Amino acid sequence: MNKVLRAAMADTGQTVESLAEQVGVDPKTVARWITPGRVPHPRHRAAAASALGCEVEDVWPDVFKRREPAWLRPWVETELQATSLRAFQVAVIPGLLQTPEYASVVLSSGLLGPEEVGDYVETRMRRQSAVLDRRKPPLFVAVIDEFALRRGEPDVMHPQIDHLVKMAQRPNILLHVLPLDAGIHGGQAGPFVIATTEDGDVAYLDDQAAGRLTEDTAALWAIWDTLRSVALPRRQTIDFLEARSWLT
Repeated sequence: MNKVLRAAMADTGQTVESLAEQVGVDPKTVARWITPGRVPHPRHRAAAASALGCEVEDVWPDVFKRREPAWLRPWVETELQATSLRAFQVAVIPGLLQTPEYASVVLSSGLLGPEEVGDYVETRMRRQSAVLDRRKPPLFVAVIDEFALRRGEPDVMHPQIDHLVKMAQRPNILLHVLPLDAGIHGGQAGPFVIATTEDGDVAYLDDQAAGRLTEDTAALWAIWDTLRSVALPRRQTIDFLEARSWLT
């Protein structure tokens, strides 16, 4: 529960209904902000804090304790608002499904120092919990290219595959492996994630330097449909992961 928000509302005499009217949202939306794991959209946070006579960081301090790069924070906030997430990865396991050991190896392959890697891994694990373990988690559908499953040392990849199998048992998580024999496909240009929120669809595109958000998702939806059509179904994906014949 967001006790700070509840206390601020009590101190100012605000009700769920009155605050919702000032912010311009449904009262049910404000009620959800009081529950764990629900963080308002940045513009709604600003409006609510103004109505309560508070600073945004006082009401939602956890948002400002994260160690993500500044360019990634808008996407992390979008993840918290999403009712569904659809992710495609061609080179690595999706961040929301990584084990700490795998995340450490991936992050160490860049320019981060050892201490920074540890901080980022911790932040990534908190991010996973905030998105996937909240009271009403989003539907998370992931298409993972088989290439990503073949990269990594066996002592890291075996536990990572075990984790994928475990996560695939959750009713809100649908995993689909894109097998090598699918050939050249529409996702060759790179990974992406499409988030569906109450305000519409937002996509995240990653590259070597940074990531960016876009609301122009029509082309990505077309690519997504193509990828899903050639990826293994859910049950076959789990069987494929459990067999792990490509790992020695």
